[in-house]
Amino acid sequence: MKFNRRDFIKTGGMVMIGSLAAPSFLGGCTGSAADKAAGISFAQNHFGVSEQDLKKVLAAALEKGGDYADLFFEHTYRNNIGLQDGAVNRAASNIDFGMGVRVLSGDQTGYAYVETITLDEMLKAARTAARIANAGKTTAAVNLTEIPVTNNYYTVQTAWDEIAVKEKMPYLQKLNDKVFALDKRVNKVSASLGDSTSHILFCNSEGQMYYDYRPMVTLSAVCIMEENGKIENSYAARSYRMGAEFLTDEVIETLAKEAIEKTSILFQAIKPKGGEMPVVMGAGGSGILLHEAIGHAFEADFNRKNTSIFADQLNKKICNENITVVDDGTIPFNRGSVNIDDEGIEGQKTYIVKDGVLTSYLHDRLSAKHYGIPSTGNGRRESFRMMPIPRMRATYMEAGNVTEEEMISTVKKGIYASNFTNGQVQIGAGDFTFFVKDGYLIENGKLTQPIKDINIIGNGPKALADITMVGNNYKMDNGTWTCGKDGQSCPVTCGMPSALVSKLTVGGES
Repeated sequence: MKFNRRDFIKTGGMVMIGSLAAPSFLGGCTGSAADKAAGISFAQNHFGVSEQDLKKVLAAALEKGGDYADLFFEHTYRNNIGLQDGAVNRAASNIDFGMGVRVLSGDQTGYAYVETITLDEMLKAARTAARIANAGKTTAAVNLTEIPVTNNYYTVQTAWDEIAVKEKMPYLQKLNDKVFALDKRVNKVSASLGDSTSHILFCNSEGQMYYDYRPMVTLSAVCIMEENGKIENSYAARSYRMGAEFLTDEVIETLAKEAIEKTSILFQAIKPKGGEMPVVMGAGGSGILLHEAIGHAFEADFNRKNTSIFADQLNKKICNENITVVDDGTIPFNRGSVNIDDEGIEGQKTYIVKDGVLTSYLHDRLSAKHYGIPSTGNGRRESFRMMPIPRMRATYMEAGNVTEEEMISTVKKGIYASNFTNGQVQIGAGDFTFFVKDGYLIENGKLTQPIKDINIIGNGPKALADITMVGNNYKMDNGTWTCGKDGQSCPVTCGMPSALVSKLTVGGES
């Protein structure tokens, strides 16, 4: 990879050093459960690095005088099997291995990574990052101390590397057979099971060092049904930070029923007339509104750069006093949870909005330093190839004080949005568009005709301010939500109780 040093010095940047050379243990997780519990010693053996190596690399990263440096080691292996036409007929595995080094000097960031973890290659990467973030001064030597992981939010009973492909296959077959058994209109099912395991070793120039073992599993089913020549499809999915104990008959039963229910309702659904109207956001998946339309605008990098509409709203009332919005990295087994973030900050629960007042942004180390406060533990990255940036974890609205029926009863003409498939937002202005897979018309205070395939269009801050009622039925959507930002993807979750937005633009029939 070629790069222009002047461009990187001007804007901050990243470069790869070396090439892929997988060590012999990359076939799977090595070491017993007791070894993993030992933490740092297991991690150093796993990556083949000593504490002396880490100190040398950090010293090289700071030899041009940066304010701070960190090293992020990652070994991730992913497996996926898929079912189609009644049989498990595809499988894939992927291994990712390497180390990234970051150097901070004021507002300047240098970043480089290697896919070959030898001392020589790591030193090259460290010196490249140091040149990018050149500060022209010397920095003191580093002593390393292990950070104790006081809370483990995703303990594993059965590691994924203990389960062979042939042991996973029956669960997809059960899911397929269950969907077909529930409704004679089903003519096709596509299902997939994916698992991943990440070993993370982190250390920095502040002397902190930690090891984290991160599991993930996703199970999904797409259901295709036919009725009188008309074809409809929908899906159901779950994702958690769990081991193979996730695979139970109960989760298969739940997904099968949900896939059938979400598909069958579409045969009666219509596309309603569009226009501006009240919208009741259903509990659970409507949390995408919080994530896309509002949550990104609370990430501190956008506020630090004054590009967020909330940049001057901290400690001000921005919405109804019944609204409290949280970003939480501490929910057990949640897809978005972190024991420790990718910058060495312990996972925590952050109140972004409390009783209608904007109380906190979501910070990484850079933005926290800018605002002179501790990080909220939102420094996350897609992999060792990427720099950490402020990212959401599990973002949700806390329960309110009315029932869903009460808020629906106040709407003369509007819609109820049940399931969302995707959305996009313009961060600065907060303008958004969401695709609603299904829902209902609201007429004279009652749910009537099912609806499908519409867009909801609006402005995030305005929509937040226009929420007039919040339900008492909080629900987290534990689907396969993945957030994209600055070319990086991260696993997240979202949730909320039902909420009444007094007016949004609904894109339907003219």
